[in-house]
Amino acid sequence: MTGAAGAATRPAPSRVRALSIAGTDPTGGAGIQADLKSFAAHGAYGMAVVTALVAQNTRGVRAVHVPDTDFLRAQLDAVSDDVSIDAVKIGMLATAEVARVVEDWLRAHRPPVVVLDPVMVATSGDRLLDDDAVAAVRRLAALADAVTPNLPELAVLTGEPVATTWGEALEQATRLAGESGVGVLVKGGHLDGPASPDAWVTAAARHELTGERIATTATHGTGCSLSAALAALRPQRTDWVDAARDAKAWLTGAIARGEALRVGSGQGPVDHFHHASQLGAPAFTAAAWRAVEHLRRACDDVPFVRALADGSLPVEAFEDYLHQDALYLGTYSRVLARASQLAPDRTAQEFFARGAQSCLVVEQQLHRERLARAGRAWRGIASPVTVAYTDHLEAIASRGSYAEVVAAVLPCYWVYADVGARLLVRVDLDDHPYADWLGTYGDPAFAQLADQARALTDDAARDVGPAVRDRMLDAFVTSCRHEVAFFGQVAVDRRDVDRREPVRVGIT
Repeated sequence: MTGAAGAATRPAPSRVRALSIAGTDPTGGAGIQADLKSFAAHGAYGMAVVTALVAQNTRGVRAVHVPDTDFLRAQLDAVSDDVSIDAVKIGMLATAEVARVVEDWLRAHRPPVVVLDPVMVATSGDRLLDDDAVAAVRRLAALADAVTPNLPELAVLTGEPVATTWGEALEQATRLAGESGVGVLVKGGHLDGPASPDAWVTAAARHELTGERIATTATHGTGCSLSAALAALRPQRTDWVDAARDAKAWLTGAIARGEALRVGSGQGPVDHFHHASQLGAPAFTAAAWRAVEHLRRACDDVPFVRALADGSLPVEAFEDYLHQDALYLGTYSRVLARASQLAPDRTAQEFFARGAQSCLVVEQQLHRERLARAGRAWRGIASPVTVAYTDHLEAIASRGSYAEVVAAVLPCYWVYADVGARLLVRVDLDDHPYADWLGTYGDPAFAQLADQARALTDDAARDVGPAVRDRMLDAFVTSCRHEVAFFGQVAVDRRDVDRREPVRVGIT
């Protein structure tokens, strides 16, 4: 549909629409260039209105040109007349007149989220704000939802000396929040010591965000990048504290990876896309699944799997499998719990924590009950195949990164879902002796869990470099080999238990 009627039925946007009002940086590390990168890094659609043209690089500012404010007003109106803005980040304003134009526009077009980065001094030490503009910026702070000053900027906003301790900084931030009614993300990076604390401060509460100081020269544009990330994240988070915490975590990684960019000979920029080093590369799981194609075929040829599919599997053989699986699940649950502990966000933490609990409360308990009904004790000695698999998982969990751990546990979701789905095509569950097992692993709900595990693994792979991705692939392929061997250890014909050769799939 088009026209007015079509506009009424237009779906809600899938991305936050974020506007930067700031100066430029031709080297790309600060100003609107950094803001647009920060927006994109957090899934927002970025827009920009230029307040000043700044000739600067990583070594300092050379010149500042402030265009006529009528042109600034025309830029602002051009955006707000056409686009619904979800969040605004305000940076360098340069002059009192520029600040007044932005203030007037903000009063007329108040977006849901406004973050003010009171840019006064560049990282290089160059002054970026005229003295007569300070009062105008103070007035603008009262219209914002959040301000993000460093300690020198906080001192200017409060009219007090620069804080020399973290306690003094928190007191200043509390006073600013009380006087202006704004939330303050105060930054402690100018303090000495191994810590680099930040805090979200309101008149009523303080939420400290701890962090380690990173020894690096990549600090150009950190304030711009953090405030833009905060603006992009707030519409996507439940509150300002969550938005500030996630913005800080992202910036810490961006600073840590900044020097590797090798941009400039002074204070270099941060790596805004450090968490997406594999942009343009195929998803990790797509390449990993191709790497184990031969193992999927080997799985289909395992006598246990064939007999399970056609229903001819002896009950004793199935119970042998359940016994080893019950022993395996205890270790697997602990490794899933480790993945939850290492997970970088709440979604992944909760997914793997639920998986760890399900292993013990649901799956292992079902195995125990079935074995008990058959008069078999489930406790016993794990087979060499089971021990090899659990040793592999425990080794990854003890020394591996989050990305390696999730790659190692993925096959237990994915291989079972794959086998279950393909077996269901060939069987009639209404008249099958193992319908409960096949129904569990072939169920769409389990397939959805496998999909979630794959998505989390791909997310983890995007956050790491090639070396870790190689280790992830090795962990994944090795786990797949163990999965095939786990099926292959079961003697389908009880008369052949002592003379049957184990299935060999190249485990080293």
